[in-house]
Parts: sequence; C-alpha cells; structure tokens
Amino acid sequence: MILRAATLGLLPLLHGFGWWALAMSVLGLGTALVYPTLLATIADVAHPDWRASAVGVYRLWRDSGYAVGALLAGALADLFGVSWAIVVKGDKKTYGY
Repeated sequence: MILRAATLGLLPLLHGFGWWALAMSVLGLGTALVYPTLLATIADVAHPDWRASAVGVYRLWRDSGYAVGALLAGALADLFGVSWAIVVKGDKKTYGY
C-alpha cells in the first residue's frame, strides 16, 4: 500500500511518457503485491461456512470502486485536469476515505 501511495503521490509531478510508464509499472507492482494479501485476509477472518460469500462481497465492493472511480476521475479530469483527478482519486483509493 505504501508503494501504491507513493507512486500515486508522485504521478502528478512527473512529465513525459517514459516517467508515466515507469510510474504505472511500479503502481502495477504494488497492486500485484497487495491484492493477494487482502483476499487472504478476508479468507482468514471469515468463518469457513461463509468464506466464499465473504470473498465475493469483498470483490463486489472492490470492483464497484473501479467503475465509480473511473466515472469520478473522468469528471474531475474534464473539470480540473488530469493531475487533479489523479491526486483526488489517489488519496481516496489509497487511504480508503
């Protein structure tokens, strides 16, 4: 999560395709590291009778966030620019508020 937060925090400061491609690669690495851990945590906490449903509910809310985040990021980018959209969505997605 720290790797993702740091990458999202630096993204508005970077200029040029090469830097953005590197930042997106690091963000993808951070995502690849955190998602299995989050799913394993949900599975560990849930009772075995409800484990599959708990993971399904977690994934439903996680994946719903992608759709809502994409719509919000698009609206913010139209109104204020891409850098503002990244900063606002990065803070909300990374820190969970």
